[in-house]
Amino acid sequence: MKFPKDFVWGSATSSYQIEGAWNVDGRGPSIWDAFCQIPGKVFNNETGNVACDHYHKIKEDVVLMKAMGLKAYRFSISWSRILPQGRGEVNEKGIKFYSDLIDELLANNIEPWVTLYHWDLPLALQLEMDGWLNKDISDVFAEYAQICFEHFGDRVKHWITFNEAWVVSILGYGQGVFAPGRISNAEPYLAGHHILIAHAKAVKLYREKYQFLQKGKIGITNNCDWREPLTNSKEDKEAAERALEFFLAWFTDPIYFGHYPKSMVERLGERLPEFTREEKEMLMGSTDFFGLNHYTTMLASEAKEVEQGSVYGNGGLSEDQDVNLSMDPDWELTEMKWAVVPWGCRKLLEWISERYNYPEIIITENGCAYDDRLINGEVNDIKRVEFFEGYLKECSRAIEKGVNLKGYFMWSFMDNFEWASGYSKRFGVHYVDFNTLERTPKTSAIWFGNFIRTNS
Repeated sequence: MKFPKDFVWGSATSSYQIEGAWNVDGRGPSIWDAFCQIPGKVFNNETGNVACDHYHKIKEDVVLMKAMGLKAYRFSISWSRILPQGRGEVNEKGIKFYSDLIDELLANNIEPWVTLYHWDLPLALQLEMDGWLNKDISDVFAEYAQICFEHFGDRVKHWITFNEAWVVSILGYGQGVFAPGRISNAEPYLAGHHILIAHAKAVKLYREKYQFLQKGKIGITNNCDWREPLTNSKEDKEAAERALEFFLAWFTDPIYFGHYPKSMVERLGERLPEFTREEKEMLMGSTDFFGLNHYTTMLASEAKEVEQGSVYGNGGLSEDQDVNLSMDPDWELTEMKWAVVPWGCRKLLEWISERYNYPEIIITENGCAYDDRLINGEVNDIKRVEFFEGYLKECSRAIEKGVNLKGYFMWSFMDNFEWASGYSKRFGVHYVDFNTLERTPKTSAIWFGNFIRTNS
């Protein structure tokens, strides 16, 4: 495996999944604080109230990052920790927390990569503005972003506006399984539309007021799984392409081309909002890199009818795509029941490169969940090591084929609150005992540290 000398090696987390301290030092509630209180929405009715208690354990956690050899750490800011009501008065204790974290990272030669929004909208904005269904929230987001640029931009050189707008839109406003828990066949496209506008406004603000002086980069991260045609038929190839467009191009075509994919425009009609000329101009080129979260691969086929045992239309609302999804029975599955298919990562990287004229790509998340068994304080973490080895080999092959891949962040730095799955899924490369909140390095953490030292 060969990687460029300036390749970025890191790990990632999100605020609600690890910070805890949900009502400490002036933090306001988020939509996830509220969602977790609804019985049956989260496995075992668990919450992120304490999570990994990262809020109180910055120094200990950065020691672990340094021991792993991380060169970069991607974390998200809790909007309601900075602005308890989503707007208005700033919470100085929230500012201090993130400022201290950034300083601690830099003191240990770890580059901070900051995500402004990782799903935890301040609850006040959901109640007062209807969340992402209100176009005016794009201006509120830009105001929040400006506060972050002003307080942290002197030290933060990599910004990500949104993490996985698809999840916010489809799981939060379409299927109702994530906060704010709404079910609709129209709201996801409206929410996604407003997220894109909010992204563009924040980027415009950063470029006009801060980028020249602060010398940073700004972008957005979207998630996508690879869709491999089930057969070589024209219909299945078109189905696979359509699935990718409803999944990834939904949020990336507007940024690179100024409009939504043709397949979405044709199939959604009036349910798909239109951008104004000003919004198109603001969106075009509004990213300095292509952030990608990637985990798995599925087989796609034309859905003349819903096939027995298939997953119908994952990647958008089912009735809008006419795509059947399935898996090869020989593929290994993680605890999330996601298939381990390393070559799918390479194919997705190549698809992105060809569609968007070879942009600089950063894999901002890639990882796997396994049922780790702690024996004598250690985990024989063979499966996770094999996963990272397999995916990194395909990343190296993609680079050899001309893909401009410049960084890789594994998910996650430590086991955490896994949203609706509670604490039942283990993605982390460190074990977290949620009774004592002790962290214990795993085999995979040691392997990854050695790997990036050798290849950096």
